Parts: sequence; structure tokens; C-alpha cells
Amino acid sequence: MKTIAHILIALLVAGSISAQSKHFTLAEITGGAFAQSGVSEMRPDDDGEHYTSLNKEHNMIIRYSYRTGNAVDTLFSTGKARECTFKNIDGYIINSTGHHILVWRETERIYRRSFEAVYYDYDVRRNYIKPLHDGKEKQMIPTFSPDGHICAFVVNNNIWLRKFDYDTEIQITKDGEANKILNGTTDWVYEEEFSVTNLMAWTADNACLVFVRTDESVIPDFSMQLYGNGLYPGQYLYKYPLAGQKNSRVQLMSYTVEGKNTKVLKLPIDEESYIPRIMTNNNAGEVAAVTLNRHQNRLQLYDVNARSGMSKMIMQDENDAYINESSIHSVKYYPTCFTYVSEKDGYSHAYLYSLTGVLQKQLTKGNWDMTNLLGYDELTKTVYFESAEDGPLYRSIWKIDAKGVKTCLTKEQGTNNAFFSKNFAYYINSYQNASTPTKTSVYETKSNKLLRVIEDNSALKEKLSGYDVAKKEFIKLHTASDFELNASILKPTNFDASKKYPVLMVQYSGPGSQSVLDNFSIGWEQYLAEQGIIVVSVDGRGTGARGEKFRKCTYLKMGLLESQDQAEAAEALGKLPYIDGKRIAIWGWSFGGYTTLMSMSVGHGAFKCGIAVAPPTDWKYYDSVYTERFMRTPQENYQGYAETSPLRRVADLQGKLLIIHGTADDNVHFMQTLEYTEALTQAGKQFRMQIYKDRNHNISGGNTRMHLYTLMSQFLFENL
Repeated sequence: MKTIAHILIALLVAGSISAQSKHFTLAEITGGAFAQSGVSEMRPDDDGEHYTSLNKEHNMIIRYSYRTGNAVDTLFSTGKARECTFKNIDGYIINSTGHHILVWRETERIYRRSFEAVYYDYDVRRNYIKPLHDGKEKQMIPTFSPDGHICAFVVNNNIWLRKFDYDTEIQITKDGEANKILNGTTDWVYEEEFSVTNLMAWTADNACLVFVRTDESVIPDFSMQLYGNGLYPGQYLYKYPLAGQKNSRVQLMSYTVEGKNTKVLKLPIDEESYIPRIMTNNNAGEVAAVTLNRHQNRLQLYDVNARSGMSKMIMQDENDAYINESSIHSVKYYPTCFTYVSEKDGYSHAYLYSLTGVLQKQLTKGNWDMTNLLGYDELTKTVYFESAEDGPLYRSIWKIDAKGVKTCLTKEQGTNNAFFSKNFAYYINSYQNASTPTKTSVYETKSNKLLRVIEDNSALKEKLSGYDVAKKEFIKLHTASDFELNASILKPTNFDASKKYPVLMVQYSGPGSQSVLDNFSIGWEQYLAEQGIIVVSVDGRGTGARGEKFRKCTYLKMGLLESQDQAEAAEALGKLPYIDGKRIAIWGWSFGGYTTLMSMSVGHGAFKCGIAVAPPTDWKYYDSVYTERFMRTPQENYQGYAETSPLRRVADLQGKLLIIHGTADDNVHFMQTLEYTEALTQAGKQFRMQIYKDRNHNISGGNTRMHLYTLMSQFLFENL
């Protein structure tokens, strides 16, 4: 078997690699040597003129001026706070008055978004710091009351309150228990698929705390073996609801601070429904609650009275397929109105409602997707947003004023991301395109004048000047199914149109995702292009920024059309004069790994080989919320699950396969790969397999990434 060194020498002799410049190495790629420099968090201050941020040493919280960038105040310093016994912090939260700052350290990650830590209350006026909680256990999701005088937090699945004025704390729930009852926090599937870890909200008058009580005892335990370094393996148990199986039962609860009593708040929903978000609204004694039915095609917004328990539906959005998860988080309250993002006209757009739920105005409109609602200035009646109006490959920043005049704030085509100061007087824009690393700048909104550049990645550009960097180009591929698909292509820097090159197709393909974007990155793809492999990404049906019809045509058959598009795109690529159609590979991670398996099964030999990392292999093994959003349940959609199962298509798999998984993957369970490889074995299909002990869905840590990418590179060199 040839080693990578032998192959590289052969390529050098053949003239495929230039000897005149530096070459990308896997050690550099996996070690982050070409990572772009970002800007530390710039958290908008309430006055609109300033923002706050941790310094590089993480021992001070500093307030800066948007206009000048100068530091104007130090809000907290570990070296100056009285009774401070530590040197740095991991993060902070400032209350509404600015009189109390919670800082935390000793962060311990739980899942993708959740964590617990040791929190401290810094009393700004006294310059004094002390632990938030009197006990020794770590805390989660601290939540200030609107007036900043009380903080709710969770310890061991129970909610506590800290009253700053009296320096006292009280435990308000006592039934919390791991893998049974959660108060205020969320279970695994809510966190993963609704992007929420905190289900607590205060009423606007500070009188009541409303929270969701989650009973996950009805879900069977999912067991993962953890091997560690001992003689006997350990075990990790948690609740993971599978498609079509039982979900956690949720209840909306309220606690009255003065009366110290807890009660159930009734919502007119069935026990299968979700409560993925609650928030403070503008009505004293009330909160707003977002609910979804289990099919996730009906979203309802309720005003809920925390004392009486009465609720009133003020808005409803229904869809023939499903409501996007991002719509849940698009509800944002202003003094006299709230905003919401819907696809009701066939594209993703922003809508404005009165506080009673009366539709006042469609804020954005057109045959293009608004990709991020950045804010609504109620004073000037101006909406700020990010969109794909220039085409699905691009993102630009816009505003529409009260008269309907639309203005593009960004001047360069590519990928723009922005956020605004609280009063919309300033905005921070991060711009990049395929050949330009990210440049982050501060602008004055009214004049759209550039105030200063914060980071332009000049050090990275200087470093890359010594390398042959392959240029990403954009093309369109017309498939046999008569679809025009967007694609990016990365050719070797010494590309010779008279030669035939092998291809690696890199994709993710999940609902609403995009791999083909005008953005900048230096990664494994650059390394492969330098070795003489053309790298192509194709966004098939189901991907984002091309309207609802294109995005949701995969409904109830998730993965089938996506994999057909990858296979047909491979056939279209094979007809190009400089591509060897018999040497095309496909690779992906997670949903991309799933699409790899499906594409190699439906592609009729389109792929010589493929690599699937952490792949789902049958949707019945994946979580309820994600899977049912796009597929409904296995009981309702047996045919759809059967057609989209790689596990059922092993006999049709063509090409050499490398499948990779971590044994401690809490997202796509290792069991899925075991089921698939067992089916391959029984079908007489040979394959290669790599397992990473105690690694999660990210498969990282120590030398793991270097080993992983070396393995995948060698597999491609051997087979292409």
C-alpha cells in the first residue's frame, strides 16, 4: 500500500505540485494555522453609544465607544473587585440597572449549547463580589428580573431565586431530578433542535417568574458506553426521544414572588405540543409563550396571565409543510408592537404586529429570502435586515424606512453579516468573499460612513501570500432532472485544461443549509486541490436562500431528492472536458455523511468512493423534533422513511466506502453506524471503518483531527 509520502513524491515528479511556493500541510490545516481572526464579542450597551467586551486576558469587562473605539470605562476587574479570589472569568451578564454583574468561571459543558458554571454576583456600587449561590453546586441559566433586583437560576434541575436587595436566596422548586424532572432548563432535544437552553421568563412587573417544567421520565434511557482509561467501561444515560416515540411532557408554571406560591398555567394545547420559547412581553403580570404542534406546521403565540392562569392566542402561523425553527426566535417585542418572520408568501420575510396580534405591515417583500431580521427601529419605523436579494450565494445588509424606501447599506458583493447598536446609530459589518478574508468595520448608520476598521485579517493575507491558493469559482450545473444547481469549484493552482482530474464532492445538503456561498476559508479543500484533486460543492434541492418551494420540495422524503441531485451533479461534472468522470468521490459529515451513503446507493455507480463521517443511517433512529419536522412520524409516513433509509439500500451501494464515527456521539449515535455496517456485512459489501474512542459528534481533541484528516486524505489518494 502506498504511503502519503510516496504519493506526494509521485505528484511532485509529475509536476502536479509547484516547487516554487510553500505547500499546505495537514498539520497546519487541522491545527488552525489559517483560521481567520475574529472580533471579540461587542455587546451593545443600552445607551446606544457604547458596547462592552471582555479584554483578551479575560480579567476585565470594558466599555468602549462605537464612534471612536476608545475604552471609556472599566465595569469589572478581577484585580480591583473586593473579595475577588480569582484572576479571570469565562463570561458575564449585566442587569438592567448596571448595578449587578454576574460573572462566571469553571464552565463545564453539558451538550452543544448548555453548560453549568460557578457564578458570582458583582455589586458594582460596593465594588464587592461574592458567589451567587450559597451552596457548592454549579449553577445554570441565571435570569434577571426586568428591574434587575432578583435573579433566578437553576441548581440540579431546581430553580432558586437570589434577591440582591436583601442578600437572600430561596429554592422555589424541589422536584427536580436528573433524567426525570427539569425546571427552567431544557431536555436534550429542545436544546439541539429548538436552540434553547432557558425556559424561564419574568413578568414585566417583576411579580412572577414563569417557567417550563419538563417531565422526561416517560422517555426510555439512552445508554452510551464511555470507555475512559479504567479497567471497566462506564455508562452515560440520558433522554433522547426517537422519531415517532414519546417526547417529554411540558407544563407552563408560575411562581409569585410575594405570595411564594407556584401554580400551573393552562395553555389550550395537547400533550404532544411543544413550548419552545417563553419571553417577557409588555403587559404587567403576563408573559408570551410560543407553542408548536407535534407536526411543527402550526405556531401559536399566547399572552399568558401568570396569576390567573388565563391565556389568549394573539397570533397563529400555519404551513402546509413545517414552520422553520428560526421563526420561533424571530418574535421580538417593542414598546407598541412585535416582529415575526414567516414564509407565508413563499419566501422568508418579516412582519409587524400590534401587541394584541393585529397584523400591521409586511416589512420586507420580494422573490428573495430575508435571511436575518436585524432589528426594527420603532422611533423611525425602519427595519434592518440581511437578505439574499443579490442571489443565494450572497448576503447583503438593507434597511427600509417608513416610506418604503429601501437602501442597501453594504457596498461590496459577497457575504455580509451585521449587528446594530441599541439605538441603530451604528452597526458593525463583517464582510468576506471567496478571495477576501473577513474584514470587520464600524459604520455610522445614518450617513453610512465608515468610522474604522476593527480587523482586516492582514496577518493572514500576508501569511497566505507565500502559498499557492486555489481560487474558488462559481458555476451552475444542469442536472438530468432539469434543475439548475449552484456549485463552487476549486481547481489546482497549476490547472491544465488539457488534463483529466479526479473530483471530490464536498456537501452537507441538510434542509435550509448552504455549502455554496461567496465566503472565505482555507481548509482541507485547499490541501486537496494542491494535491491535484478538484473539489466541488453542489447545493441541491432542499438547501437555502432559494425560496420556500425549493427548500421544502423534499418534505416527507428528506434525503431522497438531495442524494439524487448529488449523483446527477456528478454525472454533469463528468461531462466536463477536464474531469475524469470515473474518478469522482463524495464526502460529508453528519447529514452530509448520510447524503454520502444515500448518493452512493442511488447514484448507479456515479461515485468511485465516498467518506461518511458520523452519518444517520435511518431516520427512525434520529431524534423526534428534527426528524418529524421534515418527515412526520414513521407511523404516519412509512413509505417516506423506507425510501430515504441508507440502511435499506445497502445492496445498491456502489463504490469504496470509508465510514467514521465517535463512540460517544450524543447526537448521531454510534449505534447507527453499527447497524449500517452490520447490514453491509450481511450483504457481502466490503468497507473500511474508523472508530474514535469516547469522541462526540465533533470528533476532536488531542491528535484526533490530524489522524482523521490524514486517514481521509490517504483514502482519497489511494482510490482516486
